[in-house]
Amino acid sequence: MATAGSTRAAPHSTRRVVRRRWKGLLKYGVLILFALPWVVVPIWLIVVNSFKTEGEAALLSLALPTDWALVENYTAVIVRGNYLTGLRNSLLVAVPTVIVVLFLGSLASWAYARSKHRSTQVLFYITSLSILLPPAIIPTIYLLNSLGLDGTIVGYALMMMGTRMGLVVFMTTGFVRGLPIELEEAAAIDGASRIRTYFSVLLPMLRSILLVGAVLMVIVVWNDFFFGQLLLKTSANATLPLTLYAFASASVSGLSWNLVFAHLVMTSAPLVVIYLVAQRRILSGLTEGGLKG
Repeated sequence: MATAGSTRAAPHSTRRVVRRRWKGLLKYGVLILFALPWVVVPIWLIVVNSFKTEGEAALLSLALPTDWALVENYTAVIVRGNYLTGLRNSLLVAVPTVIVVLFLGSLASWAYARSKHRSTQVLFYITSLSILLPPAIIPTIYLLNSLGLDGTIVGYALMMMGTRMGLVVFMTTGFVRGLPIELEEAAAIDGASRIRTYFSVLLPMLRSILLVGAVLMVIVVWNDFFFGQLLLKTSANATLPLTLYAFASASVSGLSWNLVFAHLVMTSAPLVVIYLVAQRRILSGLTEGGLKG
């Protein structure tokens, strides 16, 4: 038989559950109201105007097109906008940069997190400062010119690797400090080398935070315009942001907003696909990184 106390407790617990649900709904409602003007509306403006004719897109309205020009606009971007060349060059820069930075950055983070020497900690802070300090452009160009890499994809990729390493080191070092060192010691007792310990023990535990770092790196490298404009001299080596800029500024009479928006949609499409595919792992990585860091 249920006691009187348990009977009285049931309505209270039910009311608490209802309050939590209403609070959750209220939070989602506030987030939706915040996202509408700052996220949804700009994205809709870009996408819907990429389907319009030049004259209709010049109005920059949110209405659906009366005369659809979807195929014509996106075909023009591929044919006249140098899109495939830009996509190839962006991949040639982004993929090696992400792989090298994640590998070397995680190794450096492991050393920084486990070392007790003050000199190592000083090096960690110096490496992390690269997030805030702008790269030295003139010495970089001089060095690449001395190596015969100025204006090349390889030189630009090397510059991106060196200047973006600090972000991964800063993110990963705090995460490694929260991992139990006993697993590494057990691997050492079993005769595993340091590199074997990294691949067999440390790397599986770092997978979530490195995925977050990879997404951030892809966004930074993929959208870079300033350094690409300085280091990539020819249209044959141009990345997607540079081909978008060249395409938008090619018209003498003015911007063809329909084509500019179509190029922008196609430039952003690979990033959107990556996010949608890895969304759950990204969120879990951010959560774990916040707890462990």
